[in-house]
Amino acid sequence: MPAAPSGSGLRWNAWNLLLLIPLFWLLTPIFNKTGPSLFGLPFFYWFQFAGILVGVACTSIVFLMTRNSPGPELPDRLGVDDLDEGGR
Repeated sequence: MPAAPSGSGLRWNAWNLLLLIPLFWLLTPIFNKTGPSLFGLPFFYWFQFAGILVGVACTSIVFLMTRNSPGPELPDRLGVDDLDEGGR
């Protein structure tokens, strides 16, 4: 069996930095207050709902911008003879 590749399977892209925005959105001192209200909802609640939308938007943008980037070349570790034949 061939040796495992020396690098990890992770791919780096500058678009991944956009994923830090939803992470910082969760810092408690930012949203630990009651005002200002929006449609009668305290800040704590509507800010969290907005965070869901921001997180989905950031994740979608990163996915769309990085889906066609080439990944690491990993060797095929299983040959045809190593696959399960199902009846042995």
